Amino acid sequence: MTASDNAPAGTIAPPSAPHETPRWIRAVLTYLLRNPFSAALALVVLAAGFVTGTFLGRFPQEFAASVSTTIEDGDWWTPLTALLFGDSVIGGVLAILLILTAGAYAERKLGSVRAAWTFFLTGVLAMVIGLGGQWLLVSWGSQWGLLASYDAVADPTIGTVGMLMAASALAPALWQRRIRVVGFTLLMMFALYAADSDSVFRLISGALGLLLGLVLARGAIRPTWHRSSHREVRTLVAAIVGATGLGPFIVLISGAWYSPLGLVVSGFSPIEAATMPKSCVDDFTADCVRQADAILNSGPGPFLVSLVPLVLTLVAAWGLRTGRRAAWIMALAVNAVIALLTATSVGINDLLDDKLRGALLIEDGIAMVLAVLVPIGVIALLLFTRRHFRVAAPPAAVRHFILTVVGAFVVFAGLYLAIGLIDGDNYLDGQPSVGELVADMVRPFVSSGLLPAISDAGIPIDGAALFVYQWVGVPFWIVFIVASVRLFRATQVDRAVVEEARFRALLREGGGGTLGFMGTWAGNSYWFTADGRGAVAYRVIRKVALTVSDPVCAEGAERETVEAFIAYCESQGWSACFYSFHERYLPIFQSFGWQYMSVGEETVIDLPGFELAGKAWQKVRQPLNRGEREGITTLWSTWNDLPTRYSREITAVSEEWVAHKKLPEMGFTLGGMEELKDSDVGIFLALNKDGGIEATTSWLPSWTDGKVTGWTIDFMRRSDGSMPGIMEFIIASAALHMKEQGAQTLSLSGAPLATKPGEQAPDPTVMTRLLGWLGEMLEPAYGFTSLFRFKSKFNPRYETIYMAYADPAKLAAIGLAIGEAYLPEATPKEYLALAQTITNRGGGR
Repeated sequence: MTASDNAPAGTIAPPSAPHETPRWIRAVLTYLLRNPFSAALALVVLAAGFVTGTFLGRFPQEFAASVSTTIEDGDWWTPLTALLFGDSVIGGVLAILLILTAGAYAERKLGSVRAAWTFFLTGVLAMVIGLGGQWLLVSWGSQWGLLASYDAVADPTIGTVGMLMAASALAPALWQRRIRVVGFTLLMMFALYAADSDSVFRLISGALGLLLGLVLARGAIRPTWHRSSHREVRTLVAAIVGATGLGPFIVLISGAWYSPLGLVVSGFSPIEAATMPKSCVDDFTADCVRQADAILNSGPGPFLVSLVPLVLTLVAAWGLRTGRRAAWIMALAVNAVIALLTATSVGINDLLDDKLRGALLIEDGIAMVLAVLVPIGVIALLLFTRRHFRVAAPPAAVRHFILTVVGAFVVFAGLYLAIGLIDGDNYLDGQPSVGELVADMVRPFVSSGLLPAISDAGIPIDGAALFVYQWVGVPFWIVFIVASVRLFRATQVDRAVVEEARFRALLREGGGGTLGFMGTWAGNSYWFTADGRGAVAYRVIRKVALTVSDPVCAEGAERETVEAFIAYCESQGWSACFYSFHERYLPIFQSFGWQYMSVGEETVIDLPGFELAGKAWQKVRQPLNRGEREGITTLWSTWNDLPTRYSREITAVSEEWVAHKKLPEMGFTLGGMEELKDSDVGIFLALNKDGGIEATTSWLPSWTDGKVTGWTIDFMRRSDGSMPGIMEFIIASAALHMKEQGAQTLSLSGAPLATKPGEQAPDPTVMTRLLGWLGEMLEPAYGFTSLFRFKSKFNPRYETIYMAYADPAKLAAIGLAIGEAYLPEATPKEYLALAQTITNRGGGR
């Protein structure tokens, strides 16, 4: 019976509510519509796993690619069929996961049709090239070629990697770099450490995909090289260090003991341990060496020690991601030790001996060189990028780390020595001496694969001596790793942090002007008046004390504060240069007889009475109205209160913006992502009707008697494909929001090297030429001129900001200091041009 059966005559029952499709079904349907090829390929691989039997424990050689089937038997179709099923359950499942993630991403960039033929083209061609190379190596009598020729390959990831690398050419600059750098690092590590045909073919496919991508992207206007931000460099270096550290783990999980670099790893020995014959005491033969290695390295203890290089590199990579100098030192030290011990272990000295070199196989020599070049390459990368890892740990944390590690080593090494002396009867050749134990002390703490082979019978073979030998390294490295993590997490709480808090407290009382909050940024130092009620934020570069914005002091104490800071600089042997101060301070420097000049114009909007009425506001009113029609909304927040979705999106947009700039990240009076994360900084977002970010701005506060009375814009980014006029929309919306909250002023910040509309530029001087050069250098990347014109749409009042200095003879040093403050990573060529500019003769004002 239905509801209509009970309805009164002459009435119509209301229609039943439509059945809503569950969200997960809609998500699946959307995925299938966006990625039809990847979804179909995953289904084919799944079905082929059961049809061919690889998911049931069988392996069909006739459908796999190998030298014997493809070349010798003439089964030409195998490079194609080998792309459609995995060689095992694990291999098939991993291939499906990669296809549904990385493959789907590549499909969205390439398009379904282009993704399909890219998958098959790169995959088949990679196997043809790889198998051809193996066949040639076999014909030349190569040991590597002979071993590889027995591999039967069935792996869909080969084509997937080629498809992903081809798609990277069409990806945003940020992801293009990440895919290529991290991707090829992993491909190289698997090719060197696992050395199976699948890994080599994947590397070839990746290279082919990269070349194909360059062809597919031809005609698109894309830069060939992208600059990375500090954060992105740290992320990429950490990823590379972590990926190279996976080498030993790759050998352990694949069992590739005889791969090119497998000889540097030792975990569970491939040789089964047995009782050592007594004859080894008198004649320590090669069989005795192998048996001793099996005894000493059997069991979980040596296995865990063999993982130490992996764990240390992963811990160091974690610290590198946050810019820790201690992690940089650890990564450098670990790779240096690995390079040195590996060179000793694999016998690099044999390559230097004419007699021994002639007896070595070519493959052995190549493996020896590669085994050492991998850590050396990481060392070179770390040295090249060292300036990005400057976050220092507190001295107390460093001392605690050193004491902990040294203390742990003394305890565990002492335990090893004590047990060796007490249980000496369980050594093969009898009771060892203290000197013999000390000489052999390194072995229990280091993976045996990184050490030369055992050369004598002075080894423990049973009892407590063997147990301690196998296990004493494990607790030491646990202590070392825990201490390292604590060191990397330690926060620098020193005089600078305390002084910054004092400076912020003075800002809240008032003073510092609309740009005063910039004084809280990293890189600044702080000077305080004797009574603690005044302060100056500054940084010393090339013995020039370069200040930021107005001094922070009570009204009426301006001259006293400036004079006291100048006296302090003179006592330190520095030249004071006041930068970006407002006009009310100018009479003070004029009375000193100092040189001064305009360095820009600040655009300020007075919020009480702010309206968007009249013709003068038409260019702002139109984007505001359009945004409202298109459903764009706004969100005022701080970084810590933002939903994770938005913080990630802001980071990605910022990295993309930095990647396309020709100059390194700016500093001094230009903030970036790190400054955005301050809890006092306001973040104002424009969001489209789907919840995506259209534009991002950040705002620096200024206070009066503890209350925020003004905001100054700092960070401005618009997303790709955002509404035309979105920046006018977001700034106008921010002004209306701030007015409603009771703020008095909104500053669109200073425009460097700008002059008020209608004013003539000043006569050229040494410093104006210097700043002109700096502006010309920055203009293509940062567009200060166009930005200044943009700000004029808001009908602001203009406040000139100045720079003042005492001695024209210090112009060269001052100019270099300003250049270095803005461009801390400028190239020597850029600095040479800067020096040539400022050494031309001229005078101040």
